[in-house]
Amino acid sequence: MERDPSIRKIDDAHALKALAHPLRLDLLEAVSIHGPLTATAASELVGESPANCSWHLRQLAKYGFIEEVPDAHGRQRPWRRTGTGMEWDQSPEDPETQEASRALTTVYLNREMARIQEAMQRTQPAGWEERVIATESLSWLTADEMSQLGDEIGALLERFRGRVRDPGLRPAGSRPVRMLALAAPDDRLQPTHPTGDHDA
Repeated sequence: MERDPSIRKIDDAHALKALAHPLRLDLLEAVSIHGPLTATAASELVGESPANCSWHLRQLAKYGFIEEVPDAHGRQRPWRRTGTGMEWDQSPEDPETQEASRALTTVYLNREMARIQEAMQRTQPAGWEERVIATESLSWLTADEMSQLGDEIGALLERFRGRVRDPGLRPAGSRPVRMLALAAPDDRLQPTHPTGDHDA
């Protein structure tokens, strides 16, 4: 699948470390969903003080995740997202970058799982009760097959990406839905006897 140029590939240890903070992920999501935000507006969305949000927004801007809206007037300047998404290598060769990547992955997954668990426990309105998706699968894949699966999942989710930034693309009755796709090799499940032959 051809790579979307608006999705940033984070390959710098300092940028990875800067993003590995739950509040910064909250702020980045808020700016992505609600459009340009001042620190005060962002603080109301994430439940933190304007001063704290302002500092963390500046850190996000320092590493290029957001930027000030050009030609904005007034003392409080709004911030906007610089791209539509991001990705990072889970196992880069450089040890410092690898450690930073794994730290960001841990923070990101913990945050996303907590958000999804909270959402799944809420009472859903009529027509949505059985729409929540919770599925699990186990199989044996080659590295190429796993890469292909990732591309196919990415293409499926890409169909809806534009709706985040453009409310005009959201159909009537749509609601924000948090989606998280995970797949990782787990060699703990490798059989002791791969051929299936073993002593009785």
